[in-house]
Amino acid sequence: MENKSGKACSSGKVYVVGHKNPDTDSICSAIAYAALKHKITGKQYEARRAGQINEETAYVLKHFEIDAPRLLTNVKLQVKDLDIRKIEGVAPNVSIKDAWGKMRENNVKTMPVVKDEELVGVISTGDIAKSYMDVHDNRILSDARTQYRNILKALDGVMLVGNEHGQFVKGKVTIGASNKEVMEDFIEEDDLVIVGKRYESLACAVDINASCLVVCHDAEVPDQIIEKAKERSIVLIRTPYDTFTAVRLINQSIPVRYFMTKGPLTSFQMSDYVDEMKDIMAKKKFRDFPVLDRDGRLKGFISRRRFLNSSKKKVILVDHNEKSQAVDGIEEAEIIEIIDHHRLGNIETMGPVFFRNQPVGCTATIVCQMYEEAGAEIPEKIAGLLCSAIISDTLLFRSPTCTALDEKTARKLAKIAKIDPEEMAKAMFNAGSSMKGKSAEEICFQDFKQFTVSDTVFGVGQINSMNKEELAEIKAEIEGHLPQILESHNLHMVYFMLTDILDETTELLCCGEGAKTPVIDAFDVPEAAEHVILRGVVSRKKQLIPALVSALQR
Repeated sequence: MENKSGKACSSGKVYVVGHKNPDTDSICSAIAYAALKHKITGKQYEARRAGQINEETAYVLKHFEIDAPRLLTNVKLQVKDLDIRKIEGVAPNVSIKDAWGKMRENNVKTMPVVKDEELVGVISTGDIAKSYMDVHDNRILSDARTQYRNILKALDGVMLVGNEHGQFVKGKVTIGASNKEVMEDFIEEDDLVIVGKRYESLACAVDINASCLVVCHDAEVPDQIIEKAKERSIVLIRTPYDTFTAVRLINQSIPVRYFMTKGPLTSFQMSDYVDEMKDIMAKKKFRDFPVLDRDGRLKGFISRRRFLNSSKKKVILVDHNEKSQAVDGIEEAEIIEIIDHHRLGNIETMGPVFFRNQPVGCTATIVCQMYEEAGAEIPEKIAGLLCSAIISDTLLFRSPTCTALDEKTARKLAKIAKIDPEEMAKAMFNAGSSMKGKSAEEICFQDFKQFTVSDTVFGVGQINSMNKEELAEIKAEIEGHLPQILESHNLHMVYFMLTDILDETTELLCCGEGAKTPVIDAFDVPEAAEHVILRGVVSRKKQLIPALVSALQR
Protein backbone atom coordinates (compact mmCIF):
# COMPACT_ATOMS: atom_id res chain seq x y z
CA MET A 1 0.00 0.00 0.00
CA GLU A 2 1.01 3.62 -0.18
CA ASN A 3 0.52 6.24 2.53
CA LYS A 4 -0.86 9.70 1.88
CA SER A 5 2.59 11.08 1.14
CA GLY A 6 3.01 8.56 -1.68
CA LYS A 7 5.67 6.59 0.13
CA ALA A 8 5.51 2.84 -0.03
CA CYS A 9 5.08 0.94 3.19
CA SER A 10 4.19 -2.59 4.07
CA SER A 11 1.57 -2.03 6.71
CA GLY A 12 1.86 1.18 8.73
CA LYS A 13 2.82 -0.96 11.72
CA VAL A 14 4.57 0.67 14.68
CA TYR A 15 6.98 -1.34 16.83
CA VAL A 16 6.99 -0.74 20.58
CA VAL A 17 10.30 -1.93 21.95
CA GLY A 18 12.39 -1.69 25.09
CA HIS A 19 16.15 -1.75 25.52
CA LYS A 20 18.69 -4.45 24.78
CA ASN A 21 19.09 -7.07 27.51
CA PRO A 22 15.45 -6.43 28.41
CA ASP A 23 14.18 -6.55 31.99
CA THR A 24 10.64 -7.08 33.22
CA ASP A 25 9.76 -3.38 32.94
CA SER A 26 10.91 -3.02 29.31
CA ILE A 27 8.99 -6.12 28.21
CA CYS A 28 5.80 -5.61 30.20
CA SER A 29 5.59 -1.88 29.48
CA ALA A 30 6.05 -2.53 25.74
CA ILE A 31 3.22 -5.07 25.74
CA ALA A 32 0.90 -2.85 27.76
CA TYR A 33 1.63 0.32 25.79
CA ALA A 34 1.20 -1.38 22.42
CA ALA A 35 -2.18 -2.66 23.60
CA LEU A 36 -3.19 0.85 24.76
CA LYS A 37 -2.14 2.52 21.49
CA HIS A 38 -4.07 -0.04 19.46
CA LYS A 39 -7.12 0.39 21.69
CA ILE A 40 -7.30 4.17 21.36
CA THR A 41 -6.24 4.47 17.69
CA GLY A 42 -7.30 1.18 16.06
CA LYS A 43 -3.95 1.08 14.26
CA GLN A 44 -1.26 -1.61 14.31
CA TYR A 45 1.12 -1.42 17.27
CA GLU A 46 3.27 -4.46 17.97
CA ALA A 47 5.35 -5.05 21.09
CA ARG A 48 8.82 -6.42 20.36
CA ARG A 49 11.90 -7.31 22.41
CA ALA A 50 15.46 -6.28 21.60
CA GLY A 51 17.12 -9.24 23.32
CA GLN A 52 16.64 -12.47 25.22
CA ILE A 53 14.08 -12.54 28.03
CA ASN A 54 15.45 -13.23 31.49
CA GLU A 55 14.07 -15.82 33.90
CA GLU A 56 12.18 -13.30 36.02
CA THR A 57 10.35 -11.87 33.01
CA ALA A 58 9.68 -15.34 31.64
CA TYR A 59 8.05 -16.25 34.95
CA VAL A 60 5.82 -13.17 34.84
CA LEU A 61 4.70 -13.82 31.25
CA LYS A 62 3.96 -17.46 31.99
CA HIS A 63 2.06 -16.55 35.17
CA PHE A 64 -0.29 -14.24 33.27
CA GLU A 65 -0.42 -16.45 30.15
CA ILE A 66 1.02 -13.82 27.83
CA ASP A 67 3.22 -14.76 24.88
CA ALA A 68 6.66 -13.19 24.81
CA PRO A 69 7.08 -10.47 22.15
CA ARG A 70 8.90 -11.49 19.00
CA LEU A 71 12.59 -10.66 18.74
CA LEU A 72 13.56 -7.48 16.91
CA THR A 73 17.31 -7.31 16.41
CA ASN A 74 17.48 -4.48 13.88
CA VAL A 75 15.11 -1.70 12.82
CA LYS A 76 16.85 -0.90 9.57
CA LEU A 77 14.38 -1.07 6.70
CA GLN A 78 14.29 -4.51 5.09
CA VAL A 79 12.76 -5.84 1.90
CA LYS A 80 9.97 -7.48 3.92
CA ASP A 81 8.96 -4.02 5.16
CA LEU A 82 8.39 -2.71 1.66
CA ASP A 83 5.40 -2.97 -0.61
CA ILE A 84 6.10 -6.24 -2.41
CA ARG A 85 3.77 -6.79 -5.33
CA LYS A 86 2.65 -10.38 -5.57
CA ILE A 87 2.44 -11.47 -9.20
CA GLU A 88 1.46 -14.94 -10.29
CA GLY A 89 4.21 -16.24 -12.53
CA VAL A 90 3.97 -17.97 -15.90
CA ALA A 91 5.50 -21.27 -16.92
CA PRO A 92 8.50 -21.26 -19.29
CA ASN A 93 6.47 -22.84 -22.12
CA VAL A 94 3.69 -20.22 -22.00
CA SER A 95 3.48 -18.13 -25.16
CA ILE A 96 4.52 -14.50 -25.22
CA LYS A 97 0.93 -13.75 -26.25
CA ASP A 98 -0.42 -15.22 -23.00
CA ALA A 99 2.37 -13.56 -21.01
CA TRP A 100 1.51 -10.21 -22.58
CA GLY A 101 -2.16 -10.75 -21.73
CA LYS A 102 -1.27 -11.40 -18.08
CA MET A 103 0.90 -8.31 -17.98
CA ARG A 104 -1.95 -6.15 -19.23
CA GLU A 105 -4.40 -7.80 -16.85
CA ASN A 106 -2.12 -7.13 -13.87
CA ASN A 107 -0.84 -3.78 -15.14
CA VAL A 108 2.81 -4.81 -14.82
CA LYS A 109 5.80 -4.49 -17.10
CA THR A 110 7.69 -7.50 -15.75
CA MET A 111 6.42 -11.04 -15.28
CA PRO A 112 8.18 -13.85 -13.39
CA VAL A 113 8.81 -17.13 -15.15
CA VAL A 114 8.44 -19.96 -12.67
CA LYS A 115 9.03 -23.71 -12.83
CA ASP A 116 8.17 -25.91 -9.84
CA GLU A 117 7.86 -22.75 -7.69
CA GLU A 118 11.44 -21.77 -8.58
CA LEU A 119 12.17 -18.52 -10.39
CA VAL A 120 13.95 -19.37 -13.66
CA GLY A 121 13.68 -16.01 -15.41
CA VAL A 122 11.72 -12.84 -16.02
CA ILE A 123 9.95 -11.62 -19.14
CA SER A 124 9.44 -7.92 -19.66
CA THR A 125 7.56 -5.74 -22.13
CA GLY A 126 10.96 -4.93 -23.60
CA ASP A 127 11.63 -8.61 -24.22
CA ILE A 128 8.27 -8.97 -25.97
CA ALA A 129 8.92 -5.87 -28.08
CA LYS A 130 12.24 -7.42 -29.07
CA SER A 131 10.44 -10.54 -30.31
CA TYR A 132 8.63 -8.34 -32.86
CA MET A 133 11.23 -5.77 -33.78
CA ASP A 134 14.61 -7.49 -33.58
CA VAL A 135 13.91 -11.03 -34.75
CA HIS A 136 14.37 -11.82 -38.43
CA ASP A 137 15.07 -15.52 -38.21
CA ASN A 138 12.41 -17.67 -39.86
CA ARG A 139 13.57 -20.68 -37.85
CA ILE A 140 12.88 -19.05 -34.50
CA LEU A 141 9.72 -21.11 -33.83
CA SER A 142 11.59 -24.39 -34.16
CA ASP A 143 14.66 -23.09 -32.33
CA ALA A 144 12.34 -22.19 -29.48
CA ARG A 145 10.68 -25.64 -29.62
CA THR A 146 7.25 -24.02 -29.78
CA GLN A 147 4.28 -26.12 -28.72
CA TYR A 148 1.46 -26.51 -31.23
CA ARG A 149 -0.90 -25.55 -28.42
CA ASN A 150 0.71 -22.10 -28.38
CA ILE A 151 0.37 -21.80 -32.16
CA LEU A 152 -3.33 -22.71 -31.94
CA LYS A 153 -3.93 -19.99 -29.33
CA ALA A 154 -1.99 -17.35 -31.25
CA LEU A 155 -3.97 -18.07 -34.43
CA ASP A 156 -7.33 -18.81 -32.77
CA GLY A 157 -7.02 -22.01 -34.73
CA VAL A 158 -8.52 -25.49 -34.81
CA MET A 159 -6.34 -28.58 -34.99
CA LEU A 160 -7.57 -30.91 -37.71
CA VAL A 161 -4.67 -33.36 -37.43
CA GLY A 162 -2.00 -33.75 -34.77
CA ASN A 163 -1.33 -33.46 -31.03
CA GLU A 164 -1.51 -29.98 -29.54
CA HIS A 165 1.07 -30.93 -26.91
CA GLY A 166 3.65 -31.70 -29.57
CA GLN A 167 6.39 -29.25 -30.51
CA PHE A 168 7.59 -27.68 -33.73
CA VAL A 169 11.28 -28.59 -33.42
CA LYS A 170 12.78 -28.50 -36.90
CA GLY A 171 12.42 -26.35 -39.97
CA LYS A 172 11.47 -22.79 -40.83
CA VAL A 173 8.23 -20.82 -41.16
CA THR A 174 7.30 -20.06 -44.78
CA ILE A 175 4.35 -19.10 -46.97
CA GLY A 176 3.03 -21.45 -49.64
CA ALA A 177 1.48 -18.98 -52.08
CA SER A 178 3.40 -19.86 -55.23
CA ASN A 179 3.03 -22.53 -57.86
CA LYS A 180 4.34 -26.03 -57.27
CA GLU A 181 7.66 -25.51 -59.01
CA VAL A 182 8.53 -22.42 -56.99
CA MET A 183 7.38 -24.00 -53.71
CA GLU A 184 9.58 -27.02 -54.29
CA ASP A 185 12.56 -24.67 -54.57
CA PHE A 186 12.20 -22.98 -51.14
CA ILE A 187 10.00 -25.27 -49.00
CA GLU A 188 11.87 -28.05 -47.27
CA GLU A 189 10.92 -31.12 -45.32
CA ASP A 190 9.88 -30.33 -41.70
CA ASP A 191 8.94 -26.70 -42.49
CA LEU A 192 5.82 -25.00 -41.16
CA VAL A 193 3.88 -23.77 -44.19
CA ILE A 194 1.16 -21.12 -44.10
CA VAL A 195 -1.20 -21.55 -47.08
CA GLY A 196 -4.42 -20.11 -48.42
CA LYS A 197 -7.32 -21.87 -50.15
CA ARG A 198 -5.27 -23.30 -53.03
CA TYR A 199 -5.45 -27.09 -53.22
CA GLU A 200 -2.21 -27.28 -55.22
CA SER A 201 -0.29 -25.50 -52.43
CA LEU A 202 -1.73 -27.84 -49.78
CA ALA A 203 -0.93 -30.94 -51.81
CA CYS A 204 2.59 -29.74 -52.61
CA ALA A 205 3.37 -29.00 -48.94
CA VAL A 206 2.11 -32.46 -47.96
CA ASP A 207 4.20 -34.12 -50.67
CA ILE A 208 7.32 -32.25 -49.48
CA ASN A 209 6.62 -33.61 -45.93
CA ALA A 210 6.19 -30.30 -44.14
CA SER A 211 5.90 -30.63 -40.37
CA CYS A 212 2.85 -28.42 -40.09
CA LEU A 213 0.32 -26.80 -42.41
CA VAL A 214 -1.60 -23.70 -41.35
CA VAL A 215 -4.68 -23.22 -43.58
CA CYS A 216 -5.99 -19.62 -43.64
CA HIS A 217 -9.46 -18.11 -44.19
CA ASP A 218 -11.09 -21.10 -42.41
CA ALA A 219 -10.84 -22.85 -45.74
CA GLU A 220 -12.26 -26.34 -46.11
CA VAL A 221 -9.52 -28.95 -46.32
CA PRO A 222 -10.19 -31.86 -48.67
CA ASP A 223 -10.51 -35.26 -47.04
CA GLN A 224 -7.64 -36.69 -49.10
CA ILE A 225 -5.32 -33.97 -47.72
CA ILE A 226 -6.43 -34.76 -44.19
CA GLU A 227 -5.83 -38.45 -44.72
CA LYS A 228 -2.37 -37.85 -46.21
CA ALA A 229 -1.51 -35.57 -43.27
CA LYS A 230 -2.48 -38.32 -40.85
CA GLU A 231 -0.41 -40.91 -42.73
CA ARG A 232 2.67 -38.69 -42.72
CA SER A 233 2.17 -37.30 -39.14
CA ILE A 234 1.80 -33.77 -40.48
CA VAL A 235 0.09 -31.32 -38.13
CA LEU A 236 -2.84 -29.61 -39.78
CA ILE A 237 -4.25 -26.37 -38.33
CA ARG A 238 -7.05 -24.16 -39.67
CA THR A 239 -7.26 -20.44 -38.75
CA PRO A 240 -9.85 -17.78 -39.56
CA TYR A 241 -7.12 -15.23 -40.33
CA ASP A 242 -5.72 -14.31 -43.73
CA THR A 243 -2.16 -15.19 -44.67
CA PHE A 244 -0.69 -11.79 -43.75
CA THR A 245 -2.32 -11.77 -40.31
CA ALA A 246 -1.36 -15.37 -39.63
CA VAL A 247 2.28 -14.58 -40.42
CA ARG A 248 2.15 -11.55 -38.13
CA LEU A 249 0.52 -13.45 -35.24
CA ILE A 250 2.42 -16.70 -35.32
CA ASN A 251 5.51 -15.30 -33.57
CA GLN A 252 3.27 -14.66 -30.56
CA SER A 253 3.27 -18.40 -30.00
CA ILE A 254 6.97 -18.51 -29.12
CA PRO A 255 7.44 -19.63 -25.46
CA VAL A 256 8.64 -17.02 -23.01
CA ARG A 257 11.71 -19.10 -22.11
CA TYR A 258 13.22 -18.11 -25.47
CA PHE A 259 13.14 -14.37 -24.78
CA MET A 260 13.18 -14.21 -20.98
CA THR A 261 16.09 -12.86 -19.03
CA LYS A 262 17.75 -15.88 -17.47
CA GLY A 263 20.00 -16.26 -14.47
CA PRO A 264 21.97 -15.21 -12.68
CA LEU A 265 19.13 -12.81 -11.92
CA THR A 266 19.45 -9.78 -9.70
CA SER A 267 17.11 -10.67 -6.89
CA PHE A 268 16.67 -9.85 -3.22
CA GLN A 269 15.67 -11.78 -0.16
CA MET A 270 13.07 -10.74 2.39
CA SER A 271 15.77 -10.17 5.02
CA ASP A 272 17.98 -7.89 2.87
CA TYR A 273 18.48 -4.36 4.18
CA VAL A 274 17.27 -1.54 1.95
CA ASP A 275 20.37 0.64 2.39
CA GLU A 276 22.53 -2.20 1.04
CA MET A 277 20.34 -2.54 -2.06
CA LYS A 278 20.75 1.00 -3.36
CA ASP A 279 24.08 0.52 -5.12
CA ILE A 280 22.92 -2.76 -6.69
CA MET A 281 19.75 -1.19 -8.05
CA ALA A 282 21.63 1.82 -9.37
CA LYS A 283 23.82 -0.43 -11.56
CA LYS A 284 20.89 -2.31 -13.10
CA LYS A 285 18.53 -1.16 -15.82
CA PHE A 286 15.52 -3.11 -14.56
CA ARG A 287 12.39 -1.44 -13.24
CA ASP A 288 11.34 -4.41 -11.15
CA PHE A 289 13.33 -6.87 -9.09
CA PRO A 290 12.23 -10.31 -7.86
CA VAL A 291 12.07 -11.03 -4.13
CA LEU A 292 12.74 -14.58 -2.94
CA ASP A 293 12.27 -16.37 0.36
CA ARG A 294 15.11 -18.26 2.03
CA ASP A 295 14.25 -21.37 -0.02
CA GLY A 296 14.49 -19.50 -3.31
CA ARG A 297 10.73 -19.37 -3.90
CA LEU A 298 9.30 -16.23 -5.46
CA LYS A 299 7.50 -13.88 -3.04
CA GLY A 300 6.83 -11.05 -5.48
CA PHE A 301 8.45 -8.04 -7.10
CA ILE A 302 9.65 -4.71 -5.83
CA SER A 303 9.76 -1.77 -8.18
CA ARG A 304 12.56 0.77 -8.31
CA ARG A 305 10.01 3.56 -7.77
CA ARG A 306 8.51 2.03 -4.65
CA PHE A 307 11.98 1.29 -3.35
CA LEU A 308 13.12 4.89 -3.72
CA ASN A 309 9.92 6.15 -2.06
CA SER A 310 10.03 3.70 0.84
CA SER A 311 9.47 5.05 4.32
CA LYS A 312 11.38 4.15 7.49
CA LYS A 313 10.24 1.76 10.18
CA LYS A 314 8.25 3.49 12.90
CA VAL A 315 9.33 2.83 16.47
CA ILE A 316 8.22 3.73 19.99
CA LEU A 317 10.96 3.37 22.60
CA VAL A 318 10.00 2.41 26.14
CA ASP A 319 12.16 2.28 29.27
CA HIS A 320 15.25 3.85 27.62
CA ASN A 321 16.48 6.81 25.61
CA GLU A 322 20.16 5.92 25.16
CA LYS A 323 21.40 5.00 21.70
CA SER A 324 23.75 2.36 23.13
CA GLN A 325 20.78 0.59 24.73
CA ALA A 326 18.49 0.81 21.72
CA VAL A 327 17.89 -1.87 19.13
CA ASP A 328 20.44 -1.90 16.30
CA GLY A 329 19.72 0.40 13.38
CA ILE A 330 17.76 2.89 15.48
CA GLU A 331 19.47 5.79 13.67
CA GLU A 332 17.71 4.72 10.45
CA ALA A 333 14.27 4.29 12.01
CA GLU A 334 11.61 6.91 12.63
CA ILE A 335 11.20 7.31 16.38
CA ILE A 336 7.70 8.65 17.00
CA GLU A 337 7.47 8.36 20.82
CA ILE A 338 9.65 7.77 23.86
CA ILE A 339 8.20 6.68 27.21
CA ASP A 340 10.87 6.51 29.91
CA HIS A 341 11.89 7.15 33.51
CA HIS A 342 15.69 7.36 33.14
CA ARG A 343 18.10 10.25 32.71
CA LEU A 344 18.17 11.96 29.33
CA GLY A 345 20.45 10.10 26.96
CA ASN A 346 21.75 10.69 23.46
CA ILE A 347 18.95 9.50 21.22
CA GLU A 348 18.56 11.77 18.20
CA THR A 349 15.36 12.14 16.18
CA MET A 350 14.65 13.57 12.73
CA GLY A 351 11.90 15.78 14.06
CA PRO A 352 9.84 16.52 17.15
CA VAL A 353 8.49 13.45 18.95
CA PHE A 354 6.19 12.76 21.85
CA PHE A 355 8.61 12.32 24.77
CA ARG A 356 7.24 11.46 28.19
CA ASN A 357 9.84 11.19 30.90
CA GLN A 358 8.90 11.16 34.58
CA PRO A 359 11.01 10.75 37.73
CA VAL A 360 9.32 7.59 38.90
CA GLY A 361 10.67 4.15 39.69
CA CYS A 362 9.26 2.32 36.69
CA THR A 363 8.05 2.94 33.13
CA ALA A 364 5.01 0.78 33.92
CA THR A 365 3.84 3.46 36.37
CA ILE A 366 3.77 5.98 33.51
CA VAL A 367 1.96 3.54 31.21
CA CYS A 368 -0.69 2.98 33.88
CA GLN A 369 -1.18 6.75 34.11
CA MET A 370 -1.64 6.92 30.35
CA TYR A 371 -4.34 4.24 30.49
CA GLU A 372 -6.17 6.32 33.07
CA GLU A 373 -5.71 9.57 31.13
CA ALA A 374 -7.13 7.90 28.02
CA GLY A 375 -10.12 6.59 29.99
CA ALA A 376 -9.15 3.05 29.00
CA GLU A 377 -9.91 0.10 31.24
CA ILE A 378 -6.85 -1.92 32.22
CA PRO A 379 -7.44 -5.63 31.51
CA GLU A 380 -6.62 -8.05 34.32
CA LYS A 381 -3.61 -9.60 32.60
CA ILE A 382 -2.19 -6.23 31.55
CA ALA A 383 -2.61 -5.04 35.13
CA GLY A 384 -0.62 -8.09 36.27
CA LEU A 385 2.20 -7.28 33.86
CA LEU A 386 2.37 -3.64 34.90
CA CYS A 387 2.28 -4.50 38.60
CA SER A 388 5.05 -7.06 38.17
CA ALA A 389 7.18 -4.51 36.34
CA ILE A 390 6.87 -2.03 39.21
CA ILE A 391 7.68 -4.74 41.77
CA SER A 392 10.78 -5.64 39.74
CA ASP A 393 12.10 -2.13 39.14
CA THR A 394 11.50 -0.94 42.71
CA LEU A 395 12.60 -4.18 44.39
CA LEU A 396 9.18 -4.38 46.03
CA PHE A 397 9.24 -0.68 46.97
CA ARG A 398 12.67 -0.94 48.67
CA SER A 399 14.65 0.85 45.99
CA PRO A 400 15.36 4.58 46.44
CA THR A 401 13.97 5.03 42.93
CA CYS A 402 10.55 4.04 44.23
CA THR A 403 8.10 6.89 44.66
CA ALA A 404 4.82 7.00 46.51
CA LEU A 405 3.14 6.98 43.09
CA ASP A 406 4.89 3.72 42.14
CA GLU A 407 3.72 1.90 45.27
CA LYS A 408 0.20 3.33 45.05
CA THR A 409 -0.03 2.33 41.39
CA ALA A 410 1.33 -1.16 42.00
CA ARG A 411 -1.12 -1.92 44.80
CA LYS A 412 -4.03 -0.66 42.68
CA LEU A 413 -2.90 -2.85 39.78
CA ALA A 414 -2.50 -5.82 42.14
CA LYS A 415 -6.18 -5.61 43.02
CA ILE A 416 -7.17 -5.60 39.35
CA ALA A 417 -4.84 -8.54 38.66
CA LYS A 418 -5.95 -10.37 41.82
CA ILE A 419 -2.38 -10.95 43.08
CA ASP A 420 -0.52 -10.33 46.34
CA PRO A 421 2.49 -8.05 45.66
CA GLU A 422 4.67 -9.62 48.36
CA GLU A 423 4.00 -13.18 47.19
CA MET A 424 4.47 -12.18 43.55
CA ALA A 425 7.77 -10.48 44.41
CA LYS A 426 9.10 -13.57 46.16
CA ALA A 427 8.25 -15.82 43.21
CA MET A 428 9.66 -13.37 40.65
CA PHE A 429 12.96 -12.75 42.44
CA ASN A 430 13.48 -16.45 43.07
CA ALA A 431 12.95 -17.14 39.37
CA GLY A 432 15.21 -14.24 38.37
CA SER A 433 18.11 -15.13 40.62
CA SER A 434 18.14 -18.79 39.68
CA MET A 435 21.26 -19.40 37.64
CA LYS A 436 20.74 -23.11 37.16
CA GLY A 437 22.14 -24.27 33.85
CA LYS A 438 23.36 -20.79 32.82
CA SER A 439 26.83 -19.88 31.63
CA ALA A 440 28.82 -16.98 33.08
CA GLU A 441 28.11 -15.03 29.86
CA GLU A 442 24.35 -15.55 30.20
CA ILE A 443 24.38 -14.51 33.85
CA CYS A 444 26.37 -11.35 33.13
CA PHE A 445 24.05 -10.21 30.37
CA GLN A 446 20.79 -11.16 32.02
CA ASP A 447 20.39 -7.53 33.08
CA PHE A 448 23.21 -5.50 31.55
CA LYS A 449 23.29 -1.89 30.33
CA GLN A 450 25.97 0.14 28.60
CA PHE A 451 26.74 3.84 29.22
CA THR A 452 29.04 6.48 27.75
CA VAL A 453 30.52 9.38 29.72
CA SER A 454 32.79 11.63 27.65
CA ASP A 455 35.24 9.13 26.11
CA THR A 456 34.64 6.40 28.68
CA VAL A 457 32.37 3.47 27.78
CA PHE A 458 31.32 1.20 30.60
CA GLY A 459 28.76 -1.50 31.28
CA VAL A 460 26.82 -2.38 34.43
CA GLY A 461 25.13 -5.71 35.13
CA GLN A 462 22.94 -6.56 38.11
CA ILE A 463 21.48 -9.58 39.85
CA ASN A 464 18.93 -9.18 42.66
CA SER A 465 18.36 -11.94 45.16
CA MET A 466 16.90 -12.61 48.57
CA ASN A 467 19.44 -15.39 49.16
CA LYS A 468 23.03 -14.62 50.33
CA GLU A 469 24.31 -18.09 49.44
CA GLU A 470 22.95 -17.74 45.94
CA LEU A 471 24.70 -14.39 45.49
CA ALA A 472 27.98 -15.95 46.63
CA GLU A 473 27.60 -18.71 44.03
CA ILE A 474 26.89 -16.17 41.30
CA LYS A 475 29.96 -14.16 42.28
CA ALA A 476 32.18 -17.22 42.04
CA GLU A 477 30.74 -17.99 38.59
CA ILE A 478 31.09 -14.57 36.94
CA GLU A 479 34.02 -12.79 38.59
CA GLY A 480 36.60 -14.44 36.34
CA HIS A 481 34.48 -13.79 33.23
CA LEU A 482 34.35 -9.99 33.52
CA PRO A 483 37.71 -9.42 31.71
CA GLN A 484 36.33 -11.29 28.70
CA ILE A 485 33.30 -9.00 28.59
CA LEU A 486 35.62 -6.02 28.76
CA GLU A 487 37.47 -7.19 25.66
CA SER A 488 34.60 -8.62 23.61
CA HIS A 489 32.42 -5.51 23.96
CA ASN A 490 35.20 -2.90 23.66
CA LEU A 491 34.48 -1.45 27.09
CA HIS A 492 36.83 0.54 29.29
CA MET A 493 35.21 -0.68 32.51
CA VAL A 494 32.74 -3.33 33.64
CA TYR A 495 30.78 -3.32 36.89
CA PHE A 496 28.49 -5.98 38.30
CA MET A 497 26.01 -5.43 41.15
CA LEU A 498 25.25 -8.38 43.44
CA THR A 499 22.25 -6.94 45.28
CA ASP A 500 20.78 -8.43 48.45
CA ILE A 501 17.18 -7.25 48.45
CA LEU A 502 16.49 -8.03 52.12
CA ASP A 503 19.65 -6.38 53.46
CA GLU A 504 19.44 -3.57 50.89
CA THR A 505 23.18 -3.99 50.22
CA THR A 506 25.20 -4.41 47.02
CA GLU A 507 28.59 -5.97 46.51
CA LEU A 508 30.10 -4.29 43.45
CA LEU A 509 32.54 -6.18 41.23
CA CYS A 510 34.89 -3.87 39.31
CA CYS A 511 36.90 -4.76 36.21
CA GLY A 512 39.08 -2.66 33.93
CA GLU A 513 41.98 -0.23 34.32
CA GLY A 514 41.02 2.42 36.86
CA ALA A 515 37.51 0.93 37.31
CA LYS A 516 37.74 1.08 41.09
CA THR A 517 38.80 4.74 41.21
CA PRO A 518 35.41 6.38 40.44
CA VAL A 519 33.74 3.98 42.91
CA ILE A 520 36.19 5.03 45.65
CA ASP A 521 35.54 8.69 44.81
CA ALA A 522 31.79 8.31 44.66
CA PHE A 523 31.16 6.14 47.72
CA ASP A 524 34.17 6.78 49.98
CA VAL A 525 35.25 3.18 49.75
CA PRO A 526 38.65 2.53 51.41
CA GLU A 527 41.33 2.12 48.74
CA ALA A 528 42.67 -0.98 50.46
CA ALA A 529 39.25 -2.63 50.66
CA GLU A 530 39.34 -6.11 49.19
CA HIS A 531 35.59 -6.11 48.51
CA VAL A 532 33.43 -3.15 47.49
CA ILE A 533 30.36 -3.27 49.73
CA LEU A 534 27.80 -0.52 49.13
CA ARG A 535 25.29 -0.43 51.97
CA GLY A 536 21.92 1.03 51.15
CA VAL A 537 22.72 0.90 47.42
CA VAL A 538 20.27 -1.25 45.47
CA SER A 539 19.41 0.87 42.44
CA ARG A 540 21.59 0.98 39.36
CA LYS A 541 19.65 3.83 37.83
CA LYS A 542 19.31 6.22 40.78
CA GLN A 543 22.24 5.36 43.04
CA LEU A 544 25.11 3.75 41.15
CA ILE A 545 25.00 5.33 37.67
CA PRO A 546 24.62 9.00 38.76
CA ALA A 547 27.46 8.60 41.25
CA LEU A 548 29.75 6.95 38.67
CA VAL A 549 28.92 9.55 36.02
CA SER A 550 29.64 12.38 38.43
CA ALA A 551 32.97 10.82 39.46
CA LEU A 552 34.03 10.22 35.84
CA GLN A 553 33.22 13.81 34.88
CA ARG A 554 35.45 15.32 37.56
